[in-house]
Amino acid sequence: MLERSSSTTRVPRTKRFTAALLSLPLSATGLLVLAAPAHASSGPTASVSLGDSYISGEAGRWQGNSDTASGSRDGTDRAWTGSGYNPSAVYGSTYASGCDRSDTAEVNSATGIAATSINLACSGATTANVFRAADGGQSFKGEAPQADQLAAVAANHTVKLVTLSIGGNDLGFADVIATCAKDYLIWYSYCHSSQQSAIDSKMPAAMAGVGKAIDEIRAVMSADGYAAGSYRLVLQSYPSPIPRSSENRYSESGWDRADTGGCPFWDADSDWARDSMVPEISNALGKVAASKGVEFLDLRDFLQGREVCSTGSQLSDPDTAPSASTSEWARFVDTGLSASQGTVQESMHPNSYGQQGLGRCLSLVWAAPVGNHTCRNTPGRDASGVYLG
Repeated sequence: MLERSSSTTRVPRTKRFTAALLSLPLSATGLLVLAAPAHASSGPTASVSLGDSYISGEAGRWQGNSDTASGSRDGTDRAWTGSGYNPSAVYGSTYASGCDRSDTAEVNSATGIAATSINLACSGATTANVFRAADGGQSFKGEAPQADQLAAVAANHTVKLVTLSIGGNDLGFADVIATCAKDYLIWYSYCHSSQQSAIDSKMPAAMAGVGKAIDEIRAVMSADGYAAGSYRLVLQSYPSPIPRSSENRYSESGWDRADTGGCPFWDADSDWARDSMVPEISNALGKVAASKGVEFLDLRDFLQGREVCSTGSQLSDPDTAPSASTSEWARFVDTGLSASQGTVQESMHPNSYGQQGLGRCLSLVWAAPVGNHTCRNTPGRDASGVYLG
């Protein structure tokens, strides 16, 4: 949503919020062994990303968070033109469709991988939006299934790396966030028990979908003449955008956690999300990666200390400019109403700082031997402090 305002106002977020995831050569570790390429294209090398909002670049409009609801939002809003807002400067033409592929998306922020980076991911995508249309894939937001788009890319480029982030929307991650926020703001009840049951019920089908998405990607690459092992395929998991309760800088009593911090979640629900839900999803995705013989990038701890409301980071204000070293690396809960900032779907995603850090993760994975990796950040440093564990 575009806003036009010239005055500096601060609006309590509580009042703004209403309702806001074959036969292949294998090594001893089960991962693909790199082999000589069979693909004959003379096109430029490419690094390609597929999947959902956590890799498309959702929330790339923002660098840190601020409670100032107008102007540049204390320097955090990259869409500010000096007289209005132009989100297309960040998301390009995909802002209109809602795919929200940002200029700082992981594949764009990574370096040293290929001559060109191609982002096919789309905010809100499920596994069915990755499958080929001929195999049950579904178009999404006016675009063909991502595997079919990949086929066109693979035919005209020499693809070196494919990175996939998918499964969160199959599990209803956005619904979990909205339910837990409403339970804090409206119902004064906990969400973790009901949402754990919801995730458990969806987990088998979601992980089966992730496995099929990997198969679809391989089928596309094989059909385009790529030998198994001539490119790398990485499945990544999700970071937690909120901290555990002991690391939240706002008390759960009163309204600072919601009004000021933009993290309207009870302690018990925060601990469940940070230390149970996110690890459970990461473990499940890791098992899929192992079963399919692809590389796995575990991001469960990537935002540690950089989460929304974390004691290790801070909001920007008129006296504190945003900084990749001290600001939050994820977008706080927002609704896109007239008194708000941006759009609802940007909430709880890595912002431009986080995406630059994720790009650093991907660069390091590419430079490392084929295998599984975790990625973390260094407190008090920008993306240059990101490292593989």
